[in-house]
Amino acid sequence: MFKNMIVYRIAPGWQAELAALEEALAKAPFQECGATQEKSSGWVPPRGEAHGLLAESVGGQWVLRFMTEAKMLPGTVLARKVKEKAAQIEQQTGRKPGKKETKELKDEAKLDLLPMAFTKQGSTWVWIDREARMLVLDTGAQGRADEIVTVLVEALPGLSVALLDTQTSAQAAMAHWLKEQEPPAGFSIDRECELKAADESKAVVRYARHPLDIEEVQAHIQAGKLPTKLAMTWDDRVSFVLTEGLQLKKVAFLDTVFEGQGQDDGGFDADVAIATGELSKLIPDLIEALGGEGRTELSAAAAPAAPAQDDDAPF
Repeated sequence: MFKNMIVYRIAPGWQAELAALEEALAKAPFQECGATQEKSSGWVPPRGEAHGLLAESVGGQWVLRFMTEAKMLPGTVLARKVKEKAAQIEQQTGRKPGKKETKELKDEAKLDLLPMAFTKQGSTWVWIDREARMLVLDTGAQGRADEIVTVLVEALPGLSVALLDTQTSAQAAMAHWLKEQEPPAGFSIDRECELKAADESKAVVRYARHPLDIEEVQAHIQAGKLPTKLAMTWDDRVSFVLTEGLQLKKVAFLDTVFEGQGQDDGGFDADVAIATGELSKLIPDLIEALGGEGRTELSAAAAPAAPAQDDDAPF
């Protein structure tokens, strides 16, 4: 649970109750794609139980699960089908289809192929911490996050959110930590980072499983390369990779988190309690390490941007 994190701040004044949230989510449950439907999305029970609740509360933390299904239709297969249809028209009429007709043939070919296409499903954990006014999405794809935020804002009256903002950018802070070899209090620097040149060359240097307290790394930063990713550990409890966009990727809970727990202490409630318990402490410490909260203004009228295309998204 929560292998990646994109964090939003919820605007003051939103006071939804769990029952109202459940009712809102029930209006958009997930349903599998129809025969000619390319994509479908909606809410599923977080516990994985059929007909279960769509909004679960564990220790006051709300957890949801957003499911997406998409038909996998390779471009080469579609292009071949369009070519076949165009050849038939040319054979029957003696003319080649024009641009407009070719587009219509493509739409027609897609409808023919979609019922036979394989489907791929993926789900995203959603965590709402009302007390801390925080929304956390378990994704590293901003396009997916935009889609989920848009659905939530449309479903929940009065909800408005903004991406977490800090006084010091993650990139500037990472460059300082690497250059001075002085991580912030409570954090340590691990053995992975990516540095990218800001000039036209866009040169990239990556270190994996490699110590970063070396002059070579400092020389790259002195030469103008800036960190885009840096592996870190918080309090010897949670490891993660911080990105220039203030996302957390490769989140992993270390053995110290599970000390004192028995083999029977697993299950959904335990997983949620552990994840939210640790991350609700990590996030404020990271905000402090980045100079405190930024100046993004939130208002009840604020709305998220339209969903963006994201090449890293699986659908």
